[in-house]
Amino acid sequence: MSDQPNFRVALTADMHDADGNLKFKDLGLGLLEKEPHIDFAPFDAHLPEISADQLAGINGVVVLTAHVVKDSLDRAEDLLCVARVGVGYDSVDVPACTAADVLLTITKGAPDRPVAEATIGWMIALTHNFPQKDRLMREGNWNDRTKYNGVELRDRTFGAVGLGGIAAETVRLLSIFGMNQPIAFDPFMDTATAAELGVELVELDELLKRADFVSVHCPLTDGTRDLIGSRELALMRSDAYLLNTARGGIVDEDALYDVLSNGAIAGAALDCYVGEPILEPSRFSELDNIILAPHSIAWTDEFFTAMGRMCCQTMVDLSLGREPSGIINPEVLDQPGFQAKWDRLKWAEG
Repeated sequence: MSDQPNFRVALTADMHDADGNLKFKDLGLGLLEKEPHIDFAPFDAHLPEISADQLAGINGVVVLTAHVVKDSLDRAEDLLCVARVGVGYDSVDVPACTAADVLLTITKGAPDRPVAEATIGWMIALTHNFPQKDRLMREGNWNDRTKYNGVELRDRTFGAVGLGGIAAETVRLLSIFGMNQPIAFDPFMDTATAAELGVELVELDELLKRADFVSVHCPLTDGTRDLIGSRELALMRSDAYLLNTARGGIVDEDALYDVLSNGAIAGAALDCYVGEPILEPSRFSELDNIILAPHSIAWTDEFFTAMGRMCCQTMVDLSLGREPSGIINPEVLDQPGFQAKWDRLKWAEG
């Protein structure tokens, strides 16, 4: 098989700076470097939607923020897999991938610890008024500190909207704070599994009424878009906080802005928004009771190392005829078109 073309892997250009250097400390590319039959390189340019020309002749693509749409796959005769750096995949047209005999994989489990840590960090920052106290010191307003007494996490209730890996890890880490039993809304979670996590499953309305912290951890789907709107926010207590580290569009931003402006809830923290990237100052920046981040609150060196290695291992596995982990559309594995493509491209191990 020495005359077989190498297995070609592309990375979206948003992982590199203008000089072609990685923006992140480690993306696990050493896994690809160790395989002499694998060639890899970033795209020449970053496009919001990957073009068909970019994927021509590519066997696998590792994707950060770029979208994969139906037109992206028009020249996917050699493409086996789209590997998403992350667990959300609303930026990928899954039916189009399946129709084009292309697997979609995600880095399941990798975000659990960093997002959980960020969520708890935000909970403490909000309740202890960290941003306000920082500003007092920067402005020389020492004597105003008595206006910003905080509250502790103990004896308060954490409410998760979605009880997947991230929420479960958040619950585990919160166990040392002496909080009430956590509650969650997740129509796809069974009571027994929730009980093993020490979590009480409730309906969304009950969660919104009871929780001191409403933390969004569900994917963005047709069923969760605008899941938390004006009616739902009105159910929250005036001393409660809302946190969204999941996806923009799950929480109605107009409704959230209104309740924060009116002091109807105590505060919020947002890491994700409708219409990302946000390249102008957000209207939320006018408000004193919200903490904002540009969809990166959980970005750590460890986070990207774990996700990068998982994506690179996916490419190694596929190139050697092994089934990768984290597949979203496993039915593709049995499709004749995919099988023919895979047989043509995979190398003999060793």
